[in-house]
Amino acid sequence: MTLEEYKKKYTEEDAVGWDCIDTVVEKIYPEQNPQHYAPQLPYALGGTEPIDGISVYNSNLQEPHLHYISYGFSELYYNEESVGEEYSKLGFELTFRLKKYSDEDNVNWACNLIQNLGKYVFSKEKWFEEYHLIPANGPIRSNYNTDITALAFVIDKELGILNTPHGEVQFLQMVGLTNTEYEELKQNPSTTKTKELLKQNNPLLITDLERK
Repeated sequence: MTLEEYKKKYTEEDAVGWDCIDTVVEKIYPEQNPQHYAPQLPYALGGTEPIDGISVYNSNLQEPHLHYISYGFSELYYNEESVGEEYSKLGFELTFRLKKYSDEDNVNWACNLIQNLGKYVFSKEKWFEEYHLIPANGPIRSNYNTDITALAFVIDKELGILNTPHGEVQFLQMVGLTNTEYEELKQNPSTTKTKELLKQNNPLLITDLERK
């Protein structure tokens, strides 16, 4: 899309990137209104939470789980300077699939986890790519007895890669790892080995906090 085409199609009131994400997500969850979490004060206006929104959907694929999708690592709003770039801002959004045990499951902690990763990314001026690993320096859910203490990142099987007027957005799914898995992958960081280890009996890479 050229800048001229962009200016004809959109106005400064349009959330161009956000709407592109919604278009893809709505194909997967056409009848569902997600739980949506947004900081009271946007980051651009001086807020402390860098991610503008996180939507949480209920999925029954493979097994019941919550599917989190972030809005904030890519260019979400009208921005003529971003038109035609290779990557939209940082070029990714985060997703997370969490095994669901009941309708009363607390979903907020994973939103906080995504926000904390956002703080890391924007403060350190680093970004995540597929097959990156990161330790949580403890359980990924604080004050919870779980052996999941690290994360790997892979392309979300359903959402994949999105092309927007601002450039490419990869939907990077966070996948929970035990410390043993993290150390094994850290010592042997081949993409093939990562795929084999992560997808054993779990093709959608759903994180289960009870997994040992």
